[in-house]
Amino acid sequence: MSTRGYDNSRRTEAARLTRARILAAAREQFLGVGYHGTTIAALARAAEVSPQTIYNTIGGKAEVLKAVYDVLLAGDDEPIAMNQRPEMARVRTQPDASSTLRAYAAFARLLLERTGPLLGAVLAEGAGSDAELSAFLATIDTERRIGNTGVVRHIAERFGLGDGVSPDRAVDLVWTLTAPENADRLVRRCRWSFDDYERWLSDALAAGLPALAR
Repeated sequence: MSTRGYDNSRRTEAARLTRARILAAAREQFLGVGYHGTTIAALARAAEVSPQTIYNTIGGKAEVLKAVYDVLLAGDDEPIAMNQRPEMARVRTQPDASSTLRAYAAFARLLLERTGPLLGAVLAEGAGSDAELSAFLATIDTERRIGNTGVVRHIAERFGLGDGVSPDRAVDLVWTLTAPENADRLVRRCRWSFDDYERWLSDALAAGLPALAR
C-alpha cells in the first residue's frame, strides 16, 4: 500500500469515528434534554469536537437529528437502503399475504424499538410549534410512505389485494396504521408492551385491507 493510500484510509477511519462519536453524543443529548434543549455548543463539548466539526461532518442541529434517527432506524450507519436489508427480505419472502402482513408488523415493531425513544422525545416537545421538528416529521412520514408503498405493491403483484381494493387506499391504510404517533400513544403513553403493539398492528392490517373492498 502506498503512503498516500494509507493516509487516506486513516483519514476515512478517523472521519467515521468522529461521526459516530457526534451521533452517539447527540442521541444522549436529544433523549436527555430534548431537541430544544440541545445546542451545537453543548453537543460539541459532549462529543469532544469543535462546533465547526459538527457542521462540517453532519450539518446543523436539524441535520444531526435526522442522522441520529437514520442510524437508529437502520441499526447502523452503513449506506444500505432499508428495502435492501435482511429485515425487509424476510417480509418479501413470506408465502402469502397474511404472513407478509404479520412479518411487516414485526418489522414495524423492530423499528419502533429502535426509534421509539427518540420519536417519543420529539413528539413530547410538540413538533407542531417548531418548523424544524415539523419538517423532520414530514420527511420521515414521506420516507415511511415510500416504504409502505413498496410493501403494498409487493402484496398486490404477488398475491393480489382482493377485489375492489384500491392500491392507493391500501397505502393510505398502512401509512396511517404504522404512524409513529400511534405507536407512541400506545407504547409510551398507554404503557402497551411491544408484543401488544405488534399484535394490534398485525390484526389491524389483516382486518383493514379487506375492509377497503368496494
